[in-house]
Amino acid sequence: MANPALDSVVASGGASRSVAALRISGGVLAIGALCWAWLVIDAPIDSRQGVIQKVLYVHVPLWFAAYAGFLLTALCGAMYLWRNDERFDRVAIAAAEVGVLFCTLGLVSGPIWAKGTWGHWWAWDPRLTVSLLLWFIYLAYLLLRSFTEGSTRTARFAAVYGIAGLGAVPLNYFAIELFGGAAMHPDNLERGSLGDGMGWPFVAGIFACAAAFVHLLIVRTDLETRRAEVDELEQDLEF
Repeated sequence: MANPALDSVVASGGASRSVAALRISGGVLAIGALCWAWLVIDAPIDSRQGVIQKVLYVHVPLWFAAYAGFLLTALCGAMYLWRNDERFDRVAIAAAEVGVLFCTLGLVSGPIWAKGTWGHWWAWDPRLTVSLLLWFIYLAYLLLRSFTEGSTRTARFAAVYGIAGLGAVPLNYFAIELFGGAAMHPDNLERGSLGDGMGWPFVAGIFACAAAFVHLLIVRTDLETRRAEVDELEQDLEF
């Protein structure tokens, strides 16, 4: 049987609190995407790799966004353990989910670039191996939350897990320096400067991914807030 009060929360929920943020983040996202598309199309073609090199403007910013998601997961997890405020836990869940999305896109775009440049999709070099490990770490975080939703004990355990998992981020970033081997990530691509005309498209790619990250984080956090409101109302209606 439908409950009018419950339907009202589902329909309106926290919409009044988030609609302005969604509009602003959506506008910034649209502007970032347009700037990125125009600058990438106008960017010069690399003399050695050809047009496939333009995957750079997507691939690297995707990983920066993934790192930001995992860092935010750890920070909000720590704040949740300290303050015992469920709002931090909601942001942690949202950040982890958005981070996994960008991490997945990074793992997909990398082999596309590799195939066009080095002739093979995958090689078990340190960076790729740790990247895959990082994806599994935070996928396990999301699975943990989905299987035991609503448990305070699980939320605290997930917070500790998210903090511990953050150690894989610097390990991934510095994997080549730590372990050697650069079959898929040569030094000139990792630490070298970009060619003439490539700097602004790269910056635009970072800006576009940052805008997309913020937009998705706001939407996902708002969804968690509405779920919490619905759960609270259901508990009130049971009494």
